[in-house]
Amino acid sequence: MTSAFPPRDTAVGGYLEPIRAGGTVLWRTGAEGPEVVLIRRPDRGDWTLPKGKLKNGEHPITGAVREVREETGLRPVLGRRLPPQHYLKDGWPKQVEWWAATPAEPGRAIDYEPNDEVDEVEWVPVEAALSRLTYAHDVKVLDNFRAGPADTFPVILLRHLSAGEKRSWDGNDLLRPLDETGRADALALPQVLAAYGPARVVSSAAARCTESLLPYSVEFDAPMRTERALTVPVNGRGEAGDFHVEAAREAFAAILAEGRPTVVCTHGEIIPHLMREALTQLGAPVSQQLGLRKGAFWAVHLARGGGLAGVERHAVRG
Repeated sequence: MTSAFPPRDTAVGGYLEPIRAGGTVLWRTGAEGPEVVLIRRPDRGDWTLPKGKLKNGEHPITGAVREVREETGLRPVLGRRLPPQHYLKDGWPKQVEWWAATPAEPGRAIDYEPNDEVDEVEWVPVEAALSRLTYAHDVKVLDNFRAGPADTFPVILLRHLSAGEKRSWDGNDLLRPLDETGRADALALPQVLAAYGPARVVSSAAARCTESLLPYSVEFDAPMRTERALTVPVNGRGEAGDFHVEAAREAFAAILAEGRPTVVCTHGEIIPHLMREALTQLGAPVSQQLGLRKGAFWAVHLARGGGLAGVERHAVRG
């Protein structure tokens, strides 16, 4: 007799809030194909992929980057998202978020000081890594990495950050600025988006959009280009009007076709049309939930050789 339920991956007795962690498959091209970083933990005598627990309130993106850097001495640049892993750790459920990643400084050798937590950090060919890994859930992560394209680039689609309410703004809607929450998130945004590496910046011409990306643009010396087709226009009274859907989709299609890492900031009513354009163009299924809340973004990962490599959604606040 077989059970209709899958093997248990939650604790007996009901739901327990999982321990949250993040990590990466840090890879490079070696002499005989892809190589990945493995670490050895002396207290357990195991070989595993670099990962670690998120701090309270920490964004999973920045937490994964921090943990990998602490455990390897290498700063990762995130590529496509990999499926999360769920398993029990000492009887408590654990959820680990995973990304493919490359070193920010590709030619830099591993220069890591062994300590009580990690005493060896090593580049290992993928096939050898599969044999060396101690845990089945790490093997599954590496299998997921091998199943998709490794060399990818992101196009990030951001809905502008929190702005003052339309009804409380008497001026031209194009000039409506970020509010206090939006300004705080604009200062936090560069740290989150930095995990994906350098990118050009394209924005709606509305103040709330350009202000959302201004700290990112300044911090990374990325000139900002405004795009009229991605801007919600105003009518004769300075109120938000109708935008041209086809012009917006064509503008976004051109950005995708240029094959460059890009951060795009635009309006909530435009984003579903842009995502539909991207998914349709890339031959992917179209979700019914393409919209974003203010301060959230889609990261669309495209394979260098063409095609969709992955899609993920995050809020600036994690």
